[in-house]
Amino acid sequence: MSNAPTFKHIAVLLGGPSSEREVSLRSGAAVAAALRTRGHRVTEVLVGTDSAFTLPPDADVAFVAMHGRFGEDGTIQGMLRAQGIRHTGSSPEACARAFDKSKSKPVMAQAGIPTPPFEFLRSGEARTLPLPVVVKPVRQGSSVGISRVFHEADWPAALARALELDDTALVEEFIPGRELTVGVVGGEALPVIEIIAPDGNFDYHAKYTPGVSQHVVPAALPSAVAERCQAVALQLFDALGCSGMARVDIRLRPDGELFVLELNNIPGLTEISLLPDAARAHGWSFPELCERILSMVE
Repeated sequence: MSNAPTFKHIAVLLGGPSSEREVSLRSGAAVAAALRTRGHRVTEVLVGTDSAFTLPPDADVAFVAMHGRFGEDGTIQGMLRAQGIRHTGSSPEACARAFDKSKSKPVMAQAGIPTPPFEFLRSGEARTLPLPVVVKPVRQGSSVGISRVFHEADWPAALARALELDDTALVEEFIPGRELTVGVVGGEALPVIEIIAPDGNFDYHAKYTPGVSQHVVPAALPSAVAERCQAVALQLFDALGCSGMARVDIRLRPDGELFVLELNNIPGLTEISLLPDAARAHGWSFPELCERILSMVE
């Protein structure tokens, strides 16, 4: 990019204490390598499972390549700001809103963004939504702790699985149809991707095991549907107050109705991740994508 940022020393933060540590290690390594190919001075900063990290004393920006709790929920962003270090991605407050589904789902509803009917349950509370449903912890990513429930006999175990990881579970109506996702970089929506996963279940294994899922980019959609997907992705990005980058997950029902599931404010940046795939379809190499994300640091 001709308007590449002038940071002297970039600290790429990777690892961390979350259940998505392994993916974060891969994302961070890929980002660091990409930025080095563009001539930047880069140090990889390994964040421990105890959340400890030490920045190089002359680092003037942090590229946060961490997923899940601590990295994506606003915690590390707040710590960096307390040290006077600028960072990629959204503010601590926007990260917290996007990561916690008990905060982001009401934002969607208030903004008129289509999302499946939902409710939040704690231990001992009864479900009111009819099956089939999807149940997930309110503060996890990468499909950790998620279950699709089609039979009442499977409900207790699914709820228990989610509540092992958080004190609150999101329960939402299961939307049959196609799995779509839209990357957002700055104020620009990237081409829509369709994800084709085994049994239509884009779980942790399907997301991070090469060859298991297929990414169709751009998705084979009528132009009006693709534009609608991009529009609602940008609408949610703005409604949550995000900046830098994000990826918005959408289900498209056979009747053409679409439903926004969630926004990931630090999407995967591995060699098989969705945002880099969308960027390539948009004409940006992976190093250029990383540099664009860096150039939007506020």
